[in-house]
Amino acid sequence: MNDTTQTKDSLSYRDAGVDIDAGNELVERIKPAVKTTLRPEVLTGLGGFGALFAIDLDRWKEPLLVSGTDGVGTKLVLARQLGKHDTIGIDLVAMCVNDILTSGAEPLFFLDYFATGKLRLDEAQSVIEGIAEGCRQAGCALIGGETAEMPGMYGEGEYDLAGFSVGAVERSALLDGSRIREGHRILGFASSGPHSNGYSLIRKVIERSGADLDSTLPSATGQPVTLGTALLAPTRIYVKPVLSLFRGGSIDGIAHITGGGLTENIVRVLPEGLGIEIDIRSWSRPAVFNWLQEQGGIPESEMLRTFNCGIGMVVIVPEADAGGLLEEASRLGLDSFDIGNVIPAGPGSRVHYLT
Repeated sequence: MNDTTQTKDSLSYRDAGVDIDAGNELVERIKPAVKTTLRPEVLTGLGGFGALFAIDLDRWKEPLLVSGTDGVGTKLVLARQLGKHDTIGIDLVAMCVNDILTSGAEPLFFLDYFATGKLRLDEAQSVIEGIAEGCRQAGCALIGGETAEMPGMYGEGEYDLAGFSVGAVERSALLDGSRIREGHRILGFASSGPHSNGYSLIRKVIERSGADLDSTLPSATGQPVTLGTALLAPTRIYVKPVLSLFRGGSIDGIAHITGGGLTENIVRVLPEGLGIEIDIRSWSRPAVFNWLQEQGGIPESEMLRTFNCGIGMVVIVPEADAGGLLEEASRLGLDSFDIGNVIPAGPGSRVHYLT
């Protein structure tokens, strides 16, 4: 088209800081990674105004849709500081799909929102390929998203992420905690680190201690890891093994240990009148949490209310089923521990710790 309105003072979107061509190139770059996440129910590819997903009614008889949205908080600041962007997308997926898993739901599809002041193609590609990896781990399809370039909104090199996931569970299998009774056992599954919670406190500890992120910490494998590596370890995605356990029929409650730690998250799935007793001696706390507590002078109560302290997800099961479920969890590759039990809750706190 011949645009006769141009003058020497004319402006383009690129002049304003938004590069449409770069956005189009990013879509082309990420298409191969996105394609690896697709499920048979996905009806559209990238580029449309909306994504289509067909529920398989031969499989699902009375499906309930379960949705979740989340971000990764100020862990992004640490990722930028270390120049490592390839795993933060796994965190994004994990925070959403682990949440909807607590209803017994299988994640079906995922959408992301990536916002930045100026699009850096290699960096953005790395982030979104990480999102695709998270989707592969969770078995859900990355069916769409939004890349927003907003000059003036973000500082140099800054970006933000949000994620949205939808899953399904049969109405008859929905987990709502109503079957949980006094005496049920609480089984904990190991986390990979702080996951994506408490990073404002983590960054304050780093600032006050003057810590070198390249310094080493002890590792359970015997191989030392750097502090930066331990803090950026991607959030564990529990979907596939926990769904396998759930289909065995003995799980009556699931809690994702996110912001609020062990203290606040487990009681969210309990009926009124019940509380929990947790033996914090029943698992070994990873070294990164010990480092944070020592360097930050963080009280134990604050640790347990802020961080997962090594337990990223718990399931609540009848006592008679606990041993068999622990064995099956181990077979599925989950480091798991019997960490406590459900008790009557009197006046005051519903959470009691054994030390």
